[in-house]
Amino acid sequence: MYHIYLVEDEEDLRGVLAAYLEKEGWQVRSFPDGTSAREAISERPDLWVLDIMLPGVDGYQLMREIKAYQPMQPVIFISARDADIDRIIGLELGSDDYLAKPFLPRELVIRTRKLLERVYGERLGGSLTAAQERRVKLTVGPYLIDEQGRIVTDADGTNPELTSKEFELLLYLVNHHGQVLERQQVLTAVWGIDYFGTDRVVDDLVRRLRRKLPELRLETVYGYGYRMVKA
Repeated sequence: MYHIYLVEDEEDLRGVLAAYLEKEGWQVRSFPDGTSAREAISERPDLWVLDIMLPGVDGYQLMREIKAYQPMQPVIFISARDADIDRIIGLELGSDDYLAKPFLPRELVIRTRKLLERVYGERLGGSLTAAQERRVKLTVGPYLIDEQGRIVTDADGTNPELTSKEFELLLYLVNHHGQVLERQQVLTAVWGIDYFGTDRVVDDLVRRLRRKLPELRLETVYGYGYRMVKA
């Protein structure tokens, strides 16, 4: 059973969204403001769903504190404000998905299901497939990648802290090593087919990944995309 923490100050909407999520068999805990949600960060749920406009501590600040405590923590942002600006800021802070109000509760359910599948590598309601089990641990250069645990270990035995998006990008590149991947391919694989922003977010994510894992042999194919080469 997945544990989802929902932070939404509109009482009626909070109740509706929680009910829809619970119908999927997920355990939902709701918060009316960022201040009360902040106290639960250390509990590390499987997923946070955050409204941006919150009384007290807003969604942006709450997101920063969640990611500071657990960089890989999956988060979905929701907001009624300017969609483009909020989407960009949310992605920069490490959000995994974004919904602009108004939206149908069923859309949140669908996006939540897809994100949980993508992040935790499971078919919901079932066990790991044979192919997934073979991919639990991968090596690339000096790095050991624990796919199930979502942990990277370098040659010194330390664990660089990657965000959820950085880890997903790393997995995608490693699983397609030797192939030249277009930015749009990477965008769809990491952000999903529903993402409508610029593909330049791929470049920013690649820069962050290179900075944290400097020994990666990640080549830029100018004017096209990227290629991972295993050492």
